[in-house]
Amino acid sequence: MATIKDLSLRCGVSVSTVSKALNGYQDISEATRELIIRAASEIGYFPDANARALKMKKTYNIGVLFSTLSNHGLRNEYFAHILASFKERAAKRGYDITFIEHNIGNRKMTYLEHCRYRNFDGVFIACAEFGDPEVLELVNSDYPVVTIDHAFNEAISVLSDNVEGMRQLTQHIIDQGHRKIAYIHGTKSSVTHNRLVSFNNIMKENGITIPEEYFKEGIYRSAESAEELAVRLLELPEPPTCIIAPDDYAALGVMNTARRMGLKIPDDISVAGYDGISVSQALEPKLTTIKQDTDKIGAEAAKQLINLIESPMTTSLDNIYLKVQLVKGGSVRNLNTI
Repeated sequence: MATIKDLSLRCGVSVSTVSKALNGYQDISEATRELIIRAASEIGYFPDANARALKMKKTYNIGVLFSTLSNHGLRNEYFAHILASFKERAAKRGYDITFIEHNIGNRKMTYLEHCRYRNFDGVFIACAEFGDPEVLELVNSDYPVVTIDHAFNEAISVLSDNVEGMRQLTQHIIDQGHRKIAYIHGTKSSVTHNRLVSFNNIMKENGITIPEEYFKEGIYRSAESAEELAVRLLELPEPPTCIIAPDDYAALGVMNTARRMGLKIPDDISVAGYDGISVSQALEPKLTTIKQDTDKIGAEAAKQLINLIESPMTTSLDNIYLKVQLVKGGSVRNLNTI
């Protein structure tokens, strides 16, 4: 079995440098860290996890809370990319991830109890009902916590710039000549609030008044919910010319409903989404949407959480906003040419 001394000789560095690189110390360059990690893999060196935990007072294990709110679960492309990127970045820093569950064998426990049972170093909340008392208990605990898609004062939050994203999307639709724009928004959250505020502000800036019946509350990433709400919108005495869905999965539901009602997209009804998942660009017509950088969201969440674990006194609990990109598909008709 390879030893840490074997690894130091292989890399031409001291045993101390090897130890620091494998244990995530910040005073080791990224190039040296990658060299040592690659060499460790090549010679089959694995540090003793128990010895390392005792020495460093860390388990190098991060708890991931993914309490799915839809039937898609981990197959949901949006979350799958985020989690894959998070895991990859965490692994480079020497951390494993474990999903937080309610049950260990036959024993039922809260999220916080599971974290304490596993002795996690920190927690990443990827998908959850953020108002759930168990989630709030976890956020308010002494664990370092990073969330996505929701902001807490007690945690670092990694978010796409939803205000700017909705501004770009809505203004593009208006520039295409639309004035009757309906918005199926998600359930109450900081993401929903910011998107709604941005939507209403852009409407006001363009002198457009949207009737109350054009606003519908749906469920994020639920095509079924969007289908039902689309029927109500399209059956209005004065239906909208464009429907914005809370995300691309929901936009698929809107498009399905429109087609069942004999409507063509975008000739009879325009549809826009949010997220920029790959399937949205495989449709005909391609979906107009806002692309979120899911790989960057996951990588940034891992970076911030590990910084909070390793350097809590120099890592502030901030909201981190990432840029988004407008994708101009063919699902929004240009009414200016009529």
